[in-house]
Amino acid sequence: MEEDLLYRILAAGLQAFIWGGEVTGEENLPEQGPAVLVANHLEALGPIAAISCLPFRLYPWVVSDMLDAKLAPEYLRWDFVERQLHLSMPLSLWVAKTISKISVPMLNRMGCIPVYPNPDQFHATFDQSVNLLAQGRFLLIFPEDPTQPLDPQFEMSPFKKGFVRLGEFYFQHTGRLLRFYPLAVHAVRRTVQIGRPVTYNPYTPHIKERIRVKRALENMIREMLVGVDGNVYLRVPLSD
Repeated sequence: MEEDLLYRILAAGLQAFIWGGEVTGEENLPEQGPAVLVANHLEALGPIAAISCLPFRLYPWVVSDMLDAKLAPEYLRWDFVERQLHLSMPLSLWVAKTISKISVPMLNRMGCIPVYPNPDQFHATFDQSVNLLAQGRFLLIFPEDPTQPLDPQFEMSPFKKGFVRLGEFYFQHTGRLLRFYPLAVHAVRRTVQIGRPVTYNPYTPHIKERIRVKRALENMIREMLVGVDGNVYLRVPLSD
């Protein structure tokens, strides 16, 4: 398929020119889907690292504005160009518009799944996701809550729990259990480490199960980010 070819070309380019890292814990990966891969974001680095390293086609959850040609420039302006590139208006908007001309059609052709800010539209995200999971696909999710404070040690915000509803809806749709795999993206070590899966239990009260799964994934990712010396270095330490 054209989408798969575009994805492979993009992944190879990111690996060759931006990420250049490796995967550890590959023994924890399933031989086939479906599966939901859950990772720390590290701004733009998390998605780049996961897409570069993992050996199968991923379908990332993406903020819906990023897939809309009219809304993407403004979203990119404040979320990426000004926050991460530290440019200001009017240059920041011009750069954002230029990036969006490439990013919007590329993300749509890659089959990214839009995540809408309006709760009334959540069903569209979950419907598309469950359909892909039923086909044995792999989803990639970065569930950090941007409204919560960033942990300065791990550079990770607490996770939202709504994404765990995928386990509930997938079981309703197929009668099968869904597994969530934690991914720890480490910038300094240049690794994406895969942990053991957390399986959704549909027989536990749904709210309790969402909290259990999201906390388990958070804790596993934090543990994987800790180095052998007991410290976490997500950025290259500054010399004295």
